[in-house]
Formats: sequence, C-alpha cells, structure tokens
Amino acid sequence: QCTRQIISEKLGRGSRTVDLELEAQIDILRDNKKKYENILRLAQTLSTQLFQMVHTQRQLGDAFADLSLKSLELHEEFGYNADTQKLLAKNGETLLGAINFFIASVNTLVNKTIEDTLLTVKQYESARIEYDAYRTDLEELNLGPRDANTLPKIEQSQQLFQVHKEKYDKMRNDVSIKLKFLEENKV
Repeated sequence: QCTRQIISEKLGRGSRTVDLELEAQIDILRDNKKKYENILRLAQTLSTQLFQMVHTQRQLGDAFADLSLKSLELHEEFGYNADTQKLLAKNGETLLGAINFFIASVNTLVNKTIEDTLLTVKQYESARIEYDAYRTDLEELNLGPRDANTLPKIEQSQQLFQVHKEKYDKMRNDVSIKLKFLEENKV
C-alpha cells in the first residue's frame, strides 16, 4: 500500500497530505543544517591553523629566549621578542580554547540535536505516507458498492485508517515540539 502511494505521488496521481507550515519549518531546518555544517568545517579549519600558528609562536619564543642568553649584545632585543612571542602564544591558546568550545557546541547542535530532529522528521514522513495510503484505500472502498462482501472490508479499512491517522497526528505533533525545542535551544 505504501509503495503504491509513493509511486502514485511521484507520478502526480496520488493525493498527498501537506502541512505547509510544518514542511516549511522542516525545509528551513535542513537548510540551516547545511549552513551549520559549513560553519563547523570552517571553524575546524581555523582551529587547526591557529593551533599551528600558536605552536610556531611558542617555538619562536623559545628560539629568541635561547638567543637572548647566548648573544649578550642583543640580549634585550631577543628577550623582548621572546616575551612577545610567548605572550602571543598564550593569548592564542585562550582564543583556541574559545574556538574549540564553539566547535563542540556547534557539533552537538548539528550532529546530535538537529540529527535527532531529522530522525523524527523521517518517522513523520513515513507516517504521512502510511496515513495517505490507508486514506486512499478507504476513499476507494467508499466509492464502491456496499454489500455483505464489502462492508467488512470498509470497516477494517476504517480501523486501519484511524490507527494510521493517530500515528500521523502523533508524529506531526512530535516534529512540531522538536522544532520548537530546537529553536528555543539553538541560541
């Protein structure tokens, strides 16, 4: 039934239940996930590059400190450069810590929170297909004759339709709640 529903929808013949507001929110979520994944990649690149720069500044500070001890005529200049590079490395480490915290937070948002919401969206989409399949079956049976053979089929179809309608409604509600929760906690 579900396969027939999917094929029918793809061919443009089947009717599809659409919640425009919810589907718009889902599209925004998918688009935002791509944007956050891009930010995550860029921040990871920045972290790697900054780590290398801080490492180099620390080595440069050590090299200047060593020269400061061995070159008496340039002791002050090398000492000043050593202190400057070490201070830059220390401040770079602080910035690196902040960037890594940001990366961890965005990673949790993208790969845990948004991913969990998208899993619920997939379940919602499956429930929608099932709901539409059983709705279509019931509509087709109701268009046909009503006799001793068809009445039990109609009644069974009505029960199956109701079960899948309740599942669809529950999943739609679950997606709405997760999207609201995600929006509230995104910041």
